[in-house]
Amino acid sequence: MHASLRVRIPVWNADIVTTPPPGLRERKKQATREALREAALRLAMERGPDQVRVEDIAEAAGVSPRTYNNYFASREQAIVSAVTADRESRIATAVAAQPAGVRLADAVTEAVVEQYTKTGERKHEVLLLITTRTALRDAFLDTTADIEPPLTAVIAERLGDAGAHTARVLAASVAAAVRIALESWLRPAEGAEAAGSFGAGGLVVPSGSLRDQLREALAPLAPAFDAAERRTQPSSQPNGHPLDKR
Repeated sequence: MHASLRVRIPVWNADIVTTPPPGLRERKKQATREALREAALRLAMERGPDQVRVEDIAEAAGVSPRTYNNYFASREQAIVSAVTADRESRIATAVAAQPAGVRLADAVTEAVVEQYTKTGERKHEVLLLITTRTALRDAFLDTTADIEPPLTAVIAERLGDAGAHTARVLAASVAAAVRIALESWLRPAEGAEAAGSFGAGGLVVPSGSLRDQLREALAPLAPAFDAAERRTQPSSQPNGHPLDKR
């Protein structure tokens, strides 16, 4: 293996790369955010999302409405956060944990698919709640933009200094592809509107396999990932590069 590749391997080793523990102020902010989204979800499940006010969420979390507004822009955003919390950082972490020899397109695809389809019973219930309200569904789709910043950093690390701009373009493309997949998955089932199941509540019946739709949406990005990786690899390698063996 080429020496430049050996230098990169520790960067992608999850056992070596660690994030410094947050300070007291950051821990307090994290605790407040968690309390707000938990309160929002609990009240939404108990009363229905339309019967929950920002003031109710703030009171249940033990903070002021003004403090609430420092964390979430709407009640929908807080409710949705209960199912999407930290997903973007988990995706980036999963990509970073892959060895340098793993094709970047594969690492990103597997990380996205895993984090978007890995749901427990509680999250499944929240997802069902989200699909029954247009405003919640829109807030859920908007969270895909959060993928871009942490994924940009991880891809840039993989590509090196010369790939900073490319990393941002690739990460933004991934976020857009995920949104497209989710929009397709959450579209009303054929005939649902005519049957009256897509009415005032905005009921949407998930369509098909989310795993398959995510893979399909991300597939067109693979050549761009491969091209970006090739530009960072030495022109000659004794054992070849995984990208050349497909």
